[in-house]
Amino acid sequence: QVQLEESGGGLVQAGGSLRLSCEASGSILSINHMYWYRQAPGKQRELVAGISRGGNTNYADSVKGRFTISRDNAKNTVYLQMNSLKPEDTAAYYCNAEIIATTRATLSVWGRGTLVTVSS
Repeated sequence: QVQLEESGGGLVQAGGSLRLSCEASGSILSINHMYWYRQAPGKQRELVAGISRGGNTNYADSVKGRFTISRDNAKNTVYLQMNSLKPEDTAAYYCNAEIIATTRATLSVWGRGTLVTVSS
């Protein structure tokens, strides 16, 4: 069994910062790409940022220059540093990862999400 657990969400004023973490646990052989998605009320889930095992990153245009994705492969953890937060960043943030289990199965695993609320 493999799972992802996010942490670090909360309430912050516009212009503030938050750091999200997502740790993978279970019968893991390796982890390929890791992603952060978000879903605002009444909207579809959207990709925020992604990072390869080697550290190549990509970002949604709406967060470029404000958010930074990083990972610690030794800890099976991905981070999302969010700076200059705006009210429109308010959403539930979800971690997703492509995980190779010890069974050699390739799994796309989702966390349960962590809520980020940015007040104006």
